[in-house]
Amino acid sequence: MADLEAVLADVSYLMAMEKSKCTPAARASKKIVLPDPSVRSVMHKYMEKKNEVNFDKIFNQVLGYLLFKEFCEQTSEEPVPQLKFYEEIKLYEKQECVEERRRIARDIYDNFIMKELLAHSHDYSKECVAHVQKYLMKHEVPPNLFEPYIEEIFQHLRGEPFKNFLESDKYTRFCQWKNLELNIQLTMNDFSVHRIIGRGGFGEVYGCRKADTGKMYAMKCLDKKRIKMKQGETLALNERIMLSLVSTGVDCPFIVCMTYAFHTPDKLCFILDLMNGGDLHYHLSQHGVFNEAEMKFYAAEVILGLEHMHKRHIVYRDLKPANILLDEHGHVRISDLGLACDFSKKKPHASVGTHGYMAPEVLSKGTGYDSSADWFSFGCMLFKLLKGHSPFRQHKTKDKHEIDKMTLTTNVELPESFSPSLKSLLEGLLQRDVNKRLGCKGRGADELKEHVFFAGIDWQQVYHQKYTPPLIPPRGEVNAADAFDIGSFDEEDTKGIKLTEADQMQYKDFPLVISERWQSEVAETVFETINQEADKMELKKKSKQKQKFDADEKESDCILHGYIKKLGGPFASAWQTRYAKLYPNRLELHLENSAKPEMILLDTVEEVSSDFVSIKGEQCIVLRTRNDTKIVLTNTDEIGLKEWALSLRSAHKCSQELLASMARKAGKIYGTDAKEAAARAHNGAN
Repeated sequence: MADLEAVLADVSYLMAMEKSKCTPAARASKKIVLPDPSVRSVMHKYMEKKNEVNFDKIFNQVLGYLLFKEFCEQTSEEPVPQLKFYEEIKLYEKQECVEERRRIARDIYDNFIMKELLAHSHDYSKECVAHVQKYLMKHEVPPNLFEPYIEEIFQHLRGEPFKNFLESDKYTRFCQWKNLELNIQLTMNDFSVHRIIGRGGFGEVYGCRKADTGKMYAMKCLDKKRIKMKQGETLALNERIMLSLVSTGVDCPFIVCMTYAFHTPDKLCFILDLMNGGDLHYHLSQHGVFNEAEMKFYAAEVILGLEHMHKRHIVYRDLKPANILLDEHGHVRISDLGLACDFSKKKPHASVGTHGYMAPEVLSKGTGYDSSADWFSFGCMLFKLLKGHSPFRQHKTKDKHEIDKMTLTTNVELPESFSPSLKSLLEGLLQRDVNKRLGCKGRGADELKEHVFFAGIDWQQVYHQKYTPPLIPPRGEVNAADAFDIGSFDEEDTKGIKLTEADQMQYKDFPLVISERWQSEVAETVFETINQEADKMELKKKSKQKQKFDADEKESDCILHGYIKKLGGPFASAWQTRYAKLYPNRLELHLENSAKPEMILLDTVEEVSSDFVSIKGEQCIVLRTRNDTKIVLTNTDEIGLKEWALSLRSAHKCSQELLASMARKAGKIYGTDAKEAAARAHNGAN
């Protein structure tokens, strides 16, 4: 029976993998619904405060770029040829083949430079033209040939095109997507969890599919009770920090990166890149040892992964074949950053890692170390790929103390079968003296890249994964141990462990969405479909709605507008949706079918709650009027609620100051005391 269940688990998982490669409609089982376009008012205000309403910030976001491009190509009244010029330059820069670069360079020069020069419409500096002509005359096409043009193209785009974009529906759509992103609060219901694919010290790893985009991921679930039992809270939180550091900014195709982190009452969950090709330890057992050429392929890709970490001042500390995963094409990624550590402020001293791979300085108690430790482990790992065991486990010993002693004292004897360049590489990496070790003399990964063993390797080609992997995992197989062999933890182990409120508070900052990775996921799956559906819905809504709900309020003194919920109805027990407009002196709450709004004059408001108040399970803003009436407002949009609270407090404060100013003036005019003057001013205002 167990065998049948294992087969069914594999089939379900493989079907999900195949489905994730289909069209967006087939991928998603849960629909993304964009917020109402009126969210633009709140989001514009929010992003302005964060200095994010500028060309560079929006253009450098995946969805911002796509929507700006759509605006230039579909909406802009004036043509924007600069964007097409920019895209052609980016296409040119991606080419590895010199002949292809030469062809594209000629096209760019003919269509975007020479043509405009002849028409006297080339709005770029003479220096740009001279720079390109100098290289083309020598028949040279370096990747950065058109770089001087990029900044000047951006200067054009930052002007009228961007100004017009901010006034367009495409910017409204950007605000809708950005609002959706900032309100993401993931739960287990957002994923379909499939087969278990691995197990660690605190939990399991599963293959899963994100419900709203259909993208496949690996979900690493750590058990909070098990973490508490093993006092691993610091390790678990550290892994979240390390993953966010390597997953943000410039992409690295050689590290298993994180897109989301969230937690449930009993689990910490990391949503990671799914690598369905198995690990190098698994393939060593299936394939046998690798030859030098095969090992060189894996070594080159791992070097770039380590370089990415070291540039961020992260030492990995657990490099071994079991932590090197293969994707479906056979390219590798470093996984499991549970032991990784930031050495930017303070060097670590802890002896952590796997025996047989730990560097001497890691084993030496009280000795600080940095990225040096990874280059020693790297040498041990390469040796294992070639010989099937660590250089310090030649006698198949499993005694950890014996392995550590050999690491600290034994000079590794390399087999005669190894080539001279390979011997030189391993001798350099397995140096016990850090100052003599390859990669530790001040230039990091460059020292390895320039080593004779890697002569002839084009590192740009490695980065773009252009070299053919020596081993391509079989398609239609899981490439991992049987689901029942992996097994799961015995819940009896943690039966007596209770999670307190203090335990849960440790994880309050755990949830995270890596913006660029979420935007890339959406762009490559459902972005186009959701936009088309939203366009249709908004068109229908516009034709039905009165202008008051659709107005952009650009020309008025409206501070903020959009949908909010007010507590009302019999016994003030029901949430009523209203279209709210905040002005310097009043708050208008519009009903869809009523021409006359409910008006709240700010000078009648005694107080706007300084903090959110929990009412009927919702975080609320409470306004208290002079006649002690309570007005309760809320919003499911967290960003929107904060902006409404800030704007209401600010408008109310200005109203109070204006009232006080009127009282002072009235006092001077009437010669009465301040209290009487304030009363007169208040009666006059009403």
